[in-house]
Amino acid sequence: MTTRYVLTLCTALVVGGALIAGSANALGKADEKTPINDSWLTSKTKIAMFADARVKGSEINVETTQGVVIIRGKVDTDSAKQAAEGIAKGIDGVKSVKNELQVVAPAKREAVEEKDEAITTRVKEQIAKGSSLMKAGIHTQTNAGVVSLSGEVPDLMTSAQASWTAWQVPGVKSVKNDLTVKEKA
Repeated sequence: MTTRYVLTLCTALVVGGALIAGSANALGKADEKTPINDSWLTSKTKIAMFADARVKGSEINVETTQGVVIIRGKVDTDSAKQAAEGIAKGIDGVKSVKNELQVVAPAKREAVEEKDEAITTRVKEQIAKGSSLMKAGIHTQTNAGVVSLSGEVPDLMTSAQASWTAWQVPGVKSVKNDLTVKEKA
């Protein structure tokens, strides 16, 4: 227990130090009314999750796209799920929060995680078979049978094809397509 606490504290200190250094570097830019960037919001949210005893921050993945924070992973209770969402919403600069956390009892966690890893592997294999999908750089993650696709794709057709490909994999309960389409210059 103390080893986990020490590791969590060290991680928070390292990330916090990086944020402080980045903030000091960005002080001159803040006057120009530049928006807070996504990586800053992700880091700030992760630190807040680690610091709050209601949630297990190490089991929650955080991504940010254009100020929208997406939280994924598994939590023990619905109250932990709601607490994580509240923490993310409380970060300055967060426009909205997509709460994709799955409530999985600790007793069932190991079986669910093994199955999720197998589903993720099969989805990645199917994506690798399609030449346009393989080149797109699609990130895949599975939580309790729900496959989340993220990344940037060249067009809407590729996004649709990725969703369809994931749906065809046995064990997939649903697909969340968070793929963004590249803007044409």
